[in-house]
Amino acid sequence: MSHFEQVVPSPFGPLTLIADAVGITALEWRDGRQDDTPVLVQAAAQLSEYFAGKRQEFTVPIRLTCSDFQRNVCAAMSAIPFGETRSYGDLSEQLGVPAQAIGQACGGNPLPILIPCHRVLGARGLGGYSGDGGIETKVALLRHEGAAGLLI
Repeated sequence: MSHFEQVVPSPFGPLTLIADAVGITALEWRDGRQDDTPVLVQAAAQLSEYFAGKRQEFTVPIRLTCSDFQRNVCAAMSAIPFGETRSYGDLSEQLGVPAQAIGQACGGNPLPILIPCHRVLGARGLGGYSGDGGIETKVALLRHEGAAGLLI
């Protein structure tokens, strides 16, 4: 078996963590298998703690299989603290690339929630969100983190 899965209940329905022997490689908005590997058990516990309001950052090992550019955007998103947001323009300036490229990289984030793409907003609005439920899920995640005041 090349990958393992574990389903985590969430306020948004089942989330499936996908891992290999090294770390978590994806989080998908669907039901899946229940494989109990140490990294999946750790990641599932951390996600459950996050949804229960007991965790603000994730320390589970991840393994990104993407371009260096995508890795850089994921690192920049991961550096945004819980309860805070940044704009696509902020990340664009930080990484020296067009804001549109940041938006595309956010949309291609393989680990939503664990890598908090929901904390990246448009200059004049929410921007997009590729998770199940779209913008409503993004708003709910920001509310959960106490960042909803930034949406007004």
